[in-house]
Amino acid sequence: MRFRHYSALAVLLVSALLMLAGCGSRQPTAESRFQAYVKAWQSKNFTAMYGFLSKSSQKTISKSAFVARYQKIYNGISAGKMTAAVQKTDQEKKNAVSFKAALATLAGPVSFSQSVQMTQETRNNRQNWYVDWQPSLILPGLKTGDTVNVETVPSKRGEILDRNGQPLAIDGSAASIGVVPGQLGTGSGKARTISRLAQILGVSVQQINDAMAASWVQADSFVPIKTIGAGNVSLIRQATSLPGVVRTNVESRIYPDGPASGHLTGYVSQITAELLKKNPNAGYSDTSVIGITGLEQLFENQLRQHDGATIARLNKSGKQTGIIAKTAPKNGRNIQLTIDRNVQDALYQEMKNSAGSAVAINPKTGDILGLVSTPSYDPNSFALGISAADYAKLSNDPMKPLENRFASASAPGSVFKPVTAAIALDRKAINPAQSVAINGLKWQDSKSWGDFYVTRLDSSPSVNLEQALYLSDNIYFAQTALKIGGQTFAADAKKFGFGETLPVPYPMQPSTLSSSGNLNDSLLLANSGYGQGEVSVNPLHLSLIYSAFVNDGSIIKPRLIKTDAPAEMWKKNVMSPATARLLNQDLIQVVSNPAGTAHDAQINGLTLAGKTGTPEFKMKQNQAGRENGWFVAYNTDNPRLLVTMVVENTQNQGGSHAVTPKVKNIFTDLLK
Repeated sequence: MRFRHYSALAVLLVSALLMLAGCGSRQPTAESRFQAYVKAWQSKNFTAMYGFLSKSSQKTISKSAFVARYQKIYNGISAGKMTAAVQKTDQEKKNAVSFKAALATLAGPVSFSQSVQMTQETRNNRQNWYVDWQPSLILPGLKTGDTVNVETVPSKRGEILDRNGQPLAIDGSAASIGVVPGQLGTGSGKARTISRLAQILGVSVQQINDAMAASWVQADSFVPIKTIGAGNVSLIRQATSLPGVVRTNVESRIYPDGPASGHLTGYVSQITAELLKKNPNAGYSDTSVIGITGLEQLFENQLRQHDGATIARLNKSGKQTGIIAKTAPKNGRNIQLTIDRNVQDALYQEMKNSAGSAVAINPKTGDILGLVSTPSYDPNSFALGISAADYAKLSNDPMKPLENRFASASAPGSVFKPVTAAIALDRKAINPAQSVAINGLKWQDSKSWGDFYVTRLDSSPSVNLEQALYLSDNIYFAQTALKIGGQTFAADAKKFGFGETLPVPYPMQPSTLSSSGNLNDSLLLANSGYGQGEVSVNPLHLSLIYSAFVNDGSIIKPRLIKTDAPAEMWKKNVMSPATARLLNQDLIQVVSNPAGTAHDAQINGLTLAGKTGTPEFKMKQNQAGRENGWFVAYNTDNPRLLVTMVVENTQNQGGSHAVTPKVKNIFTDLLK
């Protein structure tokens, strides 16, 4: 019985093996083999594709020639994504497979609809299907000996314009400074010329020598060394006065406002391999330019141009035999901003020697008139091709010129006090006319605060709301915050947009009241009342908040793109109209009252309202530390300009008093 049992098991095992062998011996179909070929084609694995070719096809073209031809043609037409569908075996042609495909190119999609003959061959003791390849499987209609010609028709990138049509970013020309090696002379004379040119252009001698050592360079070649702005007339003249140094004009993106609008416009650059990889099948080629930062990046899809192109077949004689694909050029769309270049330049002139930011808006329309971050950089230097040394200099500069400060948020200090006042007034937490007795220059709510005290600069024995605002009394507003209560304060602050993304097509860091979102701790609440603690405000957001004082308590919706549409409110009724009117009058006193902290910004014949702030950044209360100076101001008669300015590190410049004269100059220049 045991013998018969094992015999049965053996029979079952043998049967199973035979079945598996039978399954394994099934031959791929012509369709599945061509599908595998197409898969290699879609991934541009030309070497793998060659392995699918029939022996007769491989006799007509070597592997190296096959791969090289595909690479040359597909690179030339900027071949991108390929979609393909292999259909059933062609019934009219024995052993043929039909397929449809579309290949993205710089001239638009190229469509394939072909029938491909398949051949069965035995290789390595195994039978399989192979492709009878024809040149038409590179591009439709292509024959042996044909070549492909690509012609492009240039287009223009869209312009970035200010509200009055003044250019901020346009296509133009620049000067390419280069050398003709055969005209540089010889020996020491040549060395002196190269040394002098390096000095003029701010490049190394090695860089010039390396450029001339390229394999393509001939004695009469023009070898580009550096591209500079066409307006650098003196530098161009110095360079081209040297023997063998010449200038040619090249197309370039131009930023007429230079550093004044550097962070706003951003810049374009020739696309990198990394960006090409991040933007597959988007129509970019290795010669494309792309927005890297600022508005150039944010509005890339609207600004970018699409060059026209024609892909044609040529026969052996060079005669055109057909058009494979063709597309017309398409210029990018212009973008017109609400920015006023005159305002932008006025802000920059006041800020260019400081670190900080400045924002200007029309508080009645929401139009953003200026956005400045300093120190800045010249976007032209990036568009023309900044050297590694110059980029390293910008990156390592302790003043951080590459940092966009108008998009960030930081502690506002006393410019936040009107928000505390508005919440308190609407909540009936204070009586604005009532004088509050305050003893001395420091105060704490309880001994639980340890050695921390809220301090003030003026020793008035009592102050009401108006006085507390124009004297900027920290103790008054710390006590006011405690009267409001942490939960109410946090809830009402949200009505002003704290914690929200600003409704503007430029990424701005949101303003926040505290890291946790609540103000349950009495010390944190008290400090928040006068804009310290963990309060962090974006300068554009603060400008919008102040618009409520001239809009009956509603915050205007910001606009960066010019439009004829009527103005809209972003946050309606964040304070009552009565509260808005009262605070507007009190903020006038900050400037007009001789004791006001912004009295040095007063302008005869032009009434300004505003608020100063000097947030402190210290590890310990009684230690010296860093300070920033803030000033927000707007004209009250027919309000049309509101400026918020922040200057960093004003601890040795009088805090906010380093800022008020700058803002005064702006109003004097623009409104007087």
